[in-house]
Amino acid sequence: MRNILVATDGSEVANRAIDTAAKLVLAVNGTLTIVTVGVALTETEQKQFRQFAQLEGIGDVAETLAQQTLHGAEQRARRAGVTSVKTLLAWGDPAQKIIEAIRLDNIDAVVVGRRGRGQLSGLLLGSVSQKLCSLASCVVIVVP
Repeated sequence: MRNILVATDGSEVANRAIDTAAKLVLAVNGTLTIVTVGVALTETEQKQFRQFAQLEGIGDVAETLAQQTLHGAEQRARRAGVTSVKTLLAWGDPAQKIIEAIRLDNIDAVVVGRRGRGQLSGLLLGSVSQKLCSLASCVVIVVP
């Protein structure tokens, strides 16, 4: 078990998942893949963001936020001592994109927080961690 994936949305529980994944990677001298999944915006939301970005002179807001989340997670893992880190930004359904990353990168274990930012939607639709426990083809570690 050398290829560990951790999913993050920038929340505090996701930070705990990063810390746990970093410890595992260090213990097995493995590679850490950090993934964040941005939610695809509707056409109306995209139009509103583009208008806002033009007015404020900022780029793609969603892309910038997702990249900041990834950068922060990578820095956290590196501070913990992990040297082999890959990052992945995906768009769409978080559970589905994480499962795709598991398959494509031959991941041995995935580490996720029990709940992230979307607690209400998790109650209504089922959490990402629950879906991963049911559908992932590797070990799933859920961090409280």
